[in-house]
Amino acid sequence: MKDGLALIDFGAGNLHSVENALKAAGAGRIIVTSDPDDVRRAERVVLPGVGAFGSCASALRAIPGMVEAMEEAVLDGGAPFLGICVGMQLLATRGIEFGTHKGLDWIPGEVRAIEITDPAIKVPHMGWNDVRPMPHHDGAGLIDQGEAYFLHSFHYVADSGRDIAAITDHGGAITAAVARDNLLGVQFHPEKSQRYGIALLERFLDWKP
Repeated sequence: MKDGLALIDFGAGNLHSVENALKAAGAGRIIVTSDPDDVRRAERVVLPGVGAFGSCASALRAIPGMVEAMEEAVLDGGAPFLGICVGMQLLATRGIEFGTHKGLDWIPGEVRAIEITDPAIKVPHMGWNDVRPMPHHDGAGLIDQGEAYFLHSFHYVADSGRDIAAITDHGGAITAAVARDNLLGVQFHPEKSQRYGIALLERFLDWKP
């Protein structure tokens, strides 16, 4: 029997803040967990992440059976999934940050450094910035126009434009969100984005892809 929302703890996420934001958005039972069985049983799965792509990927894979449980719950079982910041980046095929590291490859693409095309553009991309939804993506309607809080130096370059759910501008277009089937990933931090972020989490909790 499916039960609750699994908030995955792999030692690389802002768990307390994300849990509080999910509660504020109306989430019922939230299971903060590093147990693959909890993930298999979950109705929804959230993967937060902060830090470097490679270390986050390694930490996730270091939990025996966790990636397999995520695949069973999300890819096979259809549980709605939300990846936040590096949790979103891990959906990519690979990340190029202090070497090349394998991602989950759920939404094909590559995570690479933000290119500085203008001396006025600062990296990391930090602070509030516009989020512009792309109408053609899967799960259209999950992302609203508005402003969210970003903090990152690397960005997601999806293989297919159809997987880009929203963009922002930081010296050029940067992916703000990706989506495919029952997968949603956001580069910004909903838990730091005040009402905009809570509203996004509310829509995710109601999402029936």
